Amino acid sequence: MLSPQSLAEADRRLVAGWAAECAERVLPYFEREAPDDDRPRDAIARARAYARGDLDSAGEIRRRFVAGRAAGAVLAPAAIAAARSAAQAAGVAHMGAHALGAAAYAAKAVSIARPDAVDAELDWQVGRMTPEVRAALRLLPPVGEDSAGPFVAGGLLDRGFLGSTIRVLQARAAGAR
Repeated sequence: MLSPQSLAEADRRLVAGWAAECAERVLPYFEREAPDDDRPRDAIARARAYARGDLDSAGEIRRRFVAGRAAGAVLAPAAIAAARSAAQAAGVAHMGAHALGAAAYAAKAVSIARPDAVDAELDWQVGRMTPEVRAALRLLPPVGEDSAGPFVAGGLLDRGFLGSTIRVLQARAAGAR
C-alpha cells in the first residue's frame, strides 16, 4: 500500500511547481557560496519540468538525491538549507510530502539569513498556493502522524524549526491562519 504522503501523480505534479517556487526564492543563498555548482538550480528546473508533465516519476525518483549532495559542498547554514530545499522540491516526484519539506527548508534558509523575514516568507509561500495546490496539500497526513516517509513521527521533518514550519503551512493550507 502506498503511503498517504505519496499523493497521486496528478497531485504530485501540482505541488511540485509550488515547491520549486519556494526553493527558487532561496537559491541565491546557495549560489553566492557555490556559484559554479548547478545541482540545486537543476533540481528546481527538474521539479518544474515534472510539474509540467515533461519528466516522468521513475526518472526523477532515481535522480532525487543529486541536489541534496550539494548541501555538503557549502558551509553557510543558509546555503545548506537552500540546497536541501531544492532537493526536497526534486523529491516531490517520489513523494508529495517533500513539497512541504521544500517550503520548510526555504523558510529555514530565510530564518538564518534574515530572521525578521520568516513570517513574510511564510505569507508568500501560502499566497503562492493555488486552490488546487491547497487541496492536494490537505490530502497529506499531519506531519509526525505517519509511520513512514518524510513525515514520520520523530523524523527530521517532524522536529524543530522544520516540523513547526510544516505544521503552520498545513494549518494555513487548511484555511487556518
